[in-house]
Amino acid sequence: MEATATYIKRKSNGQITIKSGNKVERVIRWTLILLTLLTVVAFMFFNYAGLDLAKAIPETAYNLKTMFLEPGLSHFSWGEAIYQVGITLGLAFLATILGAVIAFFLALMAATNLSNRWVSKTIRVVVAFIRAVPTVLWVLIFAISAGLGSEAAVLGMLFHSIAYLVKAFSEAFEEVDKGILEALRSTGASWWHIVTHAILPSTFTYLLSWTFLRFEINFSVAVAMGAAAGAGGIGFELFMASGFYFDLREVGLITYMILLLAIILEIISTRLKSRYFPATSTN
Repeated sequence: MEATATYIKRKSNGQITIKSGNKVERVIRWTLILLTLLTVVAFMFFNYAGLDLAKAIPETAYNLKTMFLEPGLSHFSWGEAIYQVGITLGLAFLATILGAVIAFFLALMAATNLSNRWVSKTIRVVVAFIRAVPTVLWVLIFAISAGLGSEAAVLGMLFHSIAYLVKAFSEAFEEVDKGILEALRSTGASWWHIVTHAILPSTFTYLLSWTFLRFEINFSVAVAMGAAAGAGGIGFELFMASGFYFDLREVGLITYMILLLAIILEIISTRLKSRYFPATSTN
């Protein structure tokens, strides 16, 4: 059980007040209060002009019914749909694989137990800056510089994937037992020998898990960037069905396809973790 701090305060009239609780509880309480107030204020600033709830609620229910209970394709065939899904998966896969390879070598230089302190700090600062910028913004930046298309989407996702995985990989490298590294260094092992015989065997499951997690993120980003960056794929078809054709049945079917892919990716991720990292799957 966690101990709860008790605060005793003596007033000027001699009375003593006792307050229980700790700083963490007070921070959480005031954070929730602040978020609640901000939510109320946000609703107060909404523009409700022309909103008729008596009409809006039935129309929304009808749209949802058409979208999810009557899905269907109207503007492209099943073969084209599968092809567009393959494009989206290809964009995510390419950005993830390239990002993981580049991030691995950068993470070796960013890990404090494997690299010079200044090199490590420099890389960490740079990737922190890249990571602070959302993936969507990086895609739009490359779309302006390189032009709309799949290249901009891959470069934007690649940029953010590298920064994301460098942090994850370097932290995994730093968790390696120091005794193993010192033992190898004492025998005269080279830096690369330490990496291949100590770092990789100890962190392989973490690298696999983080890489697949990033692949899931890149898949969702690739869906969104299909329209925003003109990268194509199932995201572009979803944009056309919702914003151009306004075909709710097609929107519903595309949504189901994306959800099915997300579930399949989650199942694959769970099986990989249970096979290569059984300690986490049983927790």
